[in-house]
Amino acid sequence: MSNSQTATTGKSATFTGLPSGVAPYVAILAALVSAGIHLWLTPVVIEFDTTQAILFVLAALGFIGGIGVFLTRYWRREFYPAAILFSLAQIIAFFVMDGPLNNLAIASKTAEAVFIVAAAYLYVSGGREDQAVTSS
Repeated sequence: MSNSQTATTGKSATFTGLPSGVAPYVAILAALVSAGIHLWLTPVVIEFDTTQAILFVLAALGFIGGIGVFLTRYWRREFYPAAILFSLAQIIAFFVMDGPLNNLAIASKTAEAVFIVAAAYLYVSGGREDQAVTSS
């Protein structure tokens, strides 16, 4: 919806546009990597632990849903700590549940750590507030 349509209808677009800067893209990419790995491993995990497979799907959906909210006008600065804790919980759960150490686990946990750093940077710097690049 263009700015002129917004002014005449009084409604604002749900999608705020693409974020500006590097940190939001780093956070989005890291979340996508972790979500992709969790979804990739779900069929393998379901063979020996259905509950853990469900948790893998929920983890992936959490990251994907977070990206979806991040790109809309509904995103608030207060969501950064929740996103950081969500990602930190993934890392802690891996060690608490004695996850197998392999290349995909290392890639997923690295992506989650990168996500935490990017989200913390965005929180501290006040990122994503009125920084969207919109097309007219």
